[in-house]
Amino acid sequence: MKTIRLKEGKERSLQRRHPWVFESAVAKGSADPGETVRVESHAGQFLAWAAFSPSSRIRARVWSFDEHQRIDAGWIAHLIQQAISARSWFDIQSNGMRLVHGESDGLPGLIVDRYHDTLVAQFTSCGSERFKSVIADALLSATGLTRLYERSDASVRSLEGLPEVTGWLRGQGPVELQIREHDWQLTLDIAEGHKTGFYLDQRDSRHRFAQHARHRGYRKVLNCFCYTGGFTVAALAGGAEHVTSIDSSGAALERARANVQLNGFDLNRASFMDADVNASLRAFIAQGESFDAIVLDPPKFAPTAAHAERAARAYKDLNRLAFKLLVPGGELFTYSCSGGISADLFHKIVASAGMDAGVDAFISERLQGAPDHPMTVLFPEGEYLKGLVVVKKS
Repeated sequence: MKTIRLKEGKERSLQRRHPWVFESAVAKGSADPGETVRVESHAGQFLAWAAFSPSSRIRARVWSFDEHQRIDAGWIAHLIQQAISARSWFDIQSNGMRLVHGESDGLPGLIVDRYHDTLVAQFTSCGSERFKSVIADALLSATGLTRLYERSDASVRSLEGLPEVTGWLRGQGPVELQIREHDWQLTLDIAEGHKTGFYLDQRDSRHRFAQHARHRGYRKVLNCFCYTGGFTVAALAGGAEHVTSIDSSGAALERARANVQLNGFDLNRASFMDADVNASLRAFIAQGESFDAIVLDPPKFAPTAAHAERAARAYKDLNRLAFKLLVPGGELFTYSCSGGISADLFHKIVASAGMDAGVDAFISERLQGAPDHPMTVLFPEGEYLKGLVVVKKS
């Protein structure tokens, strides 16, 4: 077994059970991509077994902190079964759910989503790539399913020195799927859709939005960066009179329209705009438009903390424009899925946007990813999705 020796004083994060070893912490040692290495302190003390990534700034990702643990197919299968069993703790009102959430489930670089009878996996690290065949077999064994599609086309693979790979890994079947979520149905495309095909992490927020629409009696709703219309369907299910949905993808908008029809809603209650969100918000302000509720769920502006300053400006401008479009008493559901933007910083950005818009508002709720996308106490970086429900003061 090859050994990685850390620089003096760089063992503290591993002693706190954080699963990453950065390039800057390594004094000596190397291995093949994905190979399991023994990580030792500068003094030679065992710290962890980890998967080596020679091209990444995250030079090693921990499999286990137990010196006696053997990292093999049996161990990987155990971790997968443990992750899937943990989902039984949560009340997930859908047949679409995340089964494996990377480091939070002890499987760094592995994402697995289940859409009814089909699994979709992303292998985003050298370690998960090296165990790909083992992982695939273990997933089918643990779930009893026969179909597994690979969506290893995330940009982070390039940081690992890995090429993009997509296609059926086990079995064959349709890539156009339909899932149940709460009281509605949604379709997705696992081959072409974002991430593994859909944003399962916003499941509970969509349900909460439907509840707000029902209790507060929304008339006009604006759904920005609507993708395939999850929040649009939720608003209509909650009784909203009309929802305007904006996205820059014509294909996503067509699926959003189809999802509205799938759930039996009158298309006269929905309009769809293939347009830039910022430009549209400015145009609405110029036209004197206003809305009872607005959803801002933009793409990832800051994948790391290094991008935070530029991302903060983008988030602030979006929220400032949204505040101007809300009626008094109107609600803003605003989100950041950027790992480089902390919940505290996001709060400050939204507060600053309100000040620039000349409005005050109540923060009535804080939102986060659905529970099948867990954050653990030892890996706070897992908290990438954060949201606020903000009520504009009269």
